[in-house]
Amino acid sequence: MARIALDIDSTLHHYWDLLDELSQERFGIALPYEEQKTWSITQLEPDQLKELVDATHGHDNVVDAEPYPDAVETVRHWHDQGHWIHITSHRADSARRATEKWLERIEMPYDDLHCSYDKVSRCVELGIDVLVDDSPLNLTKAREQGILGATIIHPWNAALTEEQGIVGAHDWSELRAALDDVLTP
Repeated sequence: MARIALDIDSTLHHYWDLLDELSQERFGIALPYEEQKTWSITQLEPDQLKELVDATHGHDNVVDAEPYPDAVETVRHWHDQGHWIHITSHRADSARRATEKWLERIEMPYDDLHCSYDKVSRCVELGIDVLVDDSPLNLTKAREQGILGATIIHPWNAALTEEQGIVGAHDWSELRAALDDVLTP
């Protein structure tokens, strides 16, 4: 059985709209999803970005997030097959309880949850086989560690999915189909 690590923001649910909405409300700066071609958000000062990320990871924003269609069903399918599911998020540990509540609310099966800023080191410690994440940096680091990277395609990671060792899909149904051969017991 495989050990699968799953990111949350922009992987299990659409995160960008909330970030854009809060940026416009607080700073009057739009963050158009289609124009976000890199992982860097250069329109904001670092302290502004930190403020927005902290707000998006606030209790109500975390608990109220809606998963992508077929995300929960896909993960449930993998879990039912006996795969070990590790939820990993680039969130402060203070967001852990809200994250647990969200996972419970959406009925997401998982075996382990870790909120930290170094996902790939944690994945190596846990012997992860597949990392599903949207970050080009995490996907590249995972590949360098022999971990298969997989992602929902976004403007900032689309080019990466053309490289060997990174599986890309436009939605969770497509991702499940793309990983079926890898995860087949």
